[in-house]
Amino acid sequence: MSDIQMPATIDHQTSLDRLIAFFESISLGACQDMSGIYTEDAYFKDPFNELRGLPAINQVFQHMFVQVHEPRFRITSSVLQGDTAFLVWDFLFSMKNFNAAPQCIRGTTHIRFAEDGRVNFHRDYWDAAEELYEKLPVLGSFMRFLKNQARK
Repeated sequence: MSDIQMPATIDHQTSLDRLIAFFESISLGACQDMSGIYTEDAYFKDPFNELRGLPAINQVFQHMFVQVHEPRFRITSSVLQGDTAFLVWDFLFSMKNFNAAPQCIRGTTHIRFAEDGRVNFHRDYWDAAEELYEKLPVLGSFMRFLKNQARK
């Protein structure tokens, strides 16, 4: 028999809980330095961005506050297996330059945690055409027309 010690497992549930709390209470101030949430070389992808590195990720989240009023996330479900998590969310906001009515985008995020519990992989999945473009003036009418044509 060997006396080899297995490394202690990281409690990624704590990491996931911290991440959910961050998203559900997101603020412009919190997006100035997210080094406690993301690793320095974290990968991030959503329908508009694909980038790597904490400064670029900070910029994406800061830009969100420039584009929309009162952005916030409501996490409706999460699943954790090992160092991988999936979040199901509603992104709630109102547009600054178009319709000021409350908006909701529904999506999911695939997360992988680094050994220290911070996020090193973040990939958002949501339908930009249905969830955003169809809600814009002029473009929305065209997108709905295309969608209806595709159904025929």
